[in-house]
Amino acid sequence: MSAPDAPRRAPGRTTAPAGGPDPLPAGDRGFGARLMTPLLLGSLLNPINSTMIATALVAIGRDFHVGAADTAWLISAMYLASAVGQPSLGRVADRIGPRRVFVAGAVAVCAAGLLGTLAPTFALLVASRILLGVGTAAAYPAAMAMLRAESRRVGRPTPRSVLGRISLAALTSAAVGPTLGGLLAATAGWRAVFAVNVPLALLTLGGALVWLPADRDGRAAAASDGSGTAARGSLDPFGIALFASALTCAMFFLLRLDAPRWPLLAPTAALTAALVWWQLRHPQPFLDLRMLARNRALVLTYLRHGLAYLVIYSVLYGFSQWLEQAHGFSSFHAGLVMLPMSGAAALCSLAGARTKGIRAPLAVAAGCLLAGSAVFLLLRDTSSLPVLLVAGALFGIPQGLAATGNQAAVYAQAPADGVGAAAGLQRTGQYLGAITASSLIGLEYGQRATDAGLHAIALAGAVCGALLLALTLADRTLRTTGRRTLG
Repeated sequence: MSAPDAPRRAPGRTTAPAGGPDPLPAGDRGFGARLMTPLLLGSLLNPINSTMIATALVAIGRDFHVGAADTAWLISAMYLASAVGQPSLGRVADRIGPRRVFVAGAVAVCAAGLLGTLAPTFALLVASRILLGVGTAAAYPAAMAMLRAESRRVGRPTPRSVLGRISLAALTSAAVGPTLGGLLAATAGWRAVFAVNVPLALLTLGGALVWLPADRDGRAAAASDGSGTAARGSLDPFGIALFASALTCAMFFLLRLDAPRWPLLAPTAALTAALVWWQLRHPQPFLDLRMLARNRALVLTYLRHGLAYLVIYSVLYGFSQWLEQAHGFSSFHAGLVMLPMSGAAALCSLAGARTKGIRAPLAVAAGCLLAGSAVFLLLRDTSSLPVLLVAGALFGIPQGLAATGNQAAVYAQAPADGVGAAAGLQRTGQYLGAITASSLIGLEYGQRATDAGLHAIALAGAVCGALLLALTLADRTLRTTGRRTLG
């Protein structure tokens, strides 16, 4: 399925959406700084919060007297909220307008930052991470929907370089998150990791209110069903509720792999079956299962993305805790050790944005995950600093290449009227990988990170990396997808 292009126009002609402002010249190329600045700011909120807390977990656990298995809730709670929120809010953005969703998300992030900064109990801290997950989940699918709308307005596909900027903002913020979190925790205490969201959210909110184009009622629905107004009930709230319930049950099972709660598998299976039954019968389902069944390429992209981030997040959180608890680094120095990972991720994101193809970068990413996992199997609590730096850098390469490659693939493979929801589902795959990663860390580390636990995580990463490499090399559709996403 190719990325939809807007209708071609003759030179010098003008166009405007029905009921919109005065026509703009066809030479207006769009995607300028005013549109991109708030979108880039919003796109960094989720990834920076997903990784910034990594180097603050030990300090939080010490203050609240909880171990690694408990602090894993701070990771999983946000990812669960994000996994449900990304496709849900993407669908809302497709239906009622991406600007409204984007603005509401920024307000929620600000509230979550305040709650986490002031939280007197560990339970309220977890609640702030849930709210943070919902708020930050709004930005990425809303941004993708706005880019598609801008593509239609100016009459040309969204350039690959523009998609690369969104990916670079997310990757760079995720990559520098551990270092920033370590700096904040060491200088101002771990609560600063939550407080920093307040100014970031206010900047994002201000840019969105001033620069993002206003939503037009019914525009998204008109694109999907040919009418001028959105159908009542088209958001499928019952489908969203079933999806959230099934995912929650699955997460509670995954969180205690050291002592599996087998009875949870029954409600998980029942809720999943009910979700499938409902989605196949709903006229405008939250999850278009028939479309996914036809679109094998998109499903494989989701699978690859989830597998890649299962390994990446296992290393991101597992490595930082191991550096502090087994190797004896402070949270600040652990963040510094992970800087090469940040730099490699940023550089490879830039390279991925400039690459025309998709298959080759994704294959390199899978190979680096496999190689990096092999290096991690050799690490000890006495390993020298250069070895630690190289080991971290190896995992920065797939962070950059997998993110840009899979994002471009989703943009090309998604239905024209559902890019927001499709982009949200891509992030859901990423967060499912992250939830599984936090569960794996809790299983292997227990109350404290050890060499044996790190090696078990690395072995799982090697298996996933090999599987990911096989899936990438066997997927011939990636060749044609790469030709359809020219920038």
